[in-house]
Amino acid sequence: MKFIKVENYNKLSRQAANIISAQVIMKPNSVLGLATGSSPIGTYKQLIKWYNKGDVDFSEVTSVNLDEYVGLDGNNNQSYRYFMDTYFFNHINIKKENTYVPNGKSEDLAKEGEEYDARLKSFGGIDLQLLGIGLDGHIGFNEPDKCFEKSTHIVNLHSSTIEANSRFFDSIEDVPKQAITMGMVSIMQAKKILLIANGKAKEEILKKAFSGPITPEIPASILQLHPDVTVIYSEE
Repeated sequence: MKFIKVENYNKLSRQAANIISAQVIMKPNSVLGLATGSSPIGTYKQLIKWYNKGDVDFSEVTSVNLDEYVGLDGNNNQSYRYFMDTYFFNHINIKKENTYVPNGKSEDLAKEGEEYDARLKSFGGIDLQLLGIGLDGHIGFNEPDKCFEKSTHIVNLHSSTIEANSRFFDSIEDVPKQAITMGMVSIMQAKKILLIANGKAKEEILKKAFSGPITPEIPASILQLHPDVTVIYSEE
């Protein structure tokens, strides 16, 4: 496991973008596992800059996102499909048909999870998985629990997650109470994992996740078992 501490969010974003762009340059048809939330926005902005300069080409890349809110379709401006289109996909030359986000509006969410896992398997797994980390140690929407969920599944969001995500909504009542998320098997089978964490508030959970015991009560702690993890952290 490799830890990189940088001075600020801009340097974090540039460092993370450098790792992702290197992956794509070395393997143009990479399968990238992507994340949403505030942490990766700067990384996506940097990748867009390099794409516009001609430094990186996403035309052969396939992307798979970690999660989606249940009940929101891709046209909803709070959905993660909308987020990815707005902050990344609409600004690069990735083929939209090669970008995958779980369908939170599926009439059969259990089947959607099974099909999402089958799709990942058909791709040969993820080459590089980008992750953030919640203050309670969740990755994707894998919340603290009694056991690690293996496959893509429906999760009831913890009140702390709902509260943390309410800053993106008009009110906390508007935050969906459920999500569909990639499970730990798909995440752990990624060839490389890149976790980014920004802000002093994340310092304590990083210590618990990577220096403490491996426990489903801190989902990110399972990453201690992965052979190729890079963590980039900035206090500001």
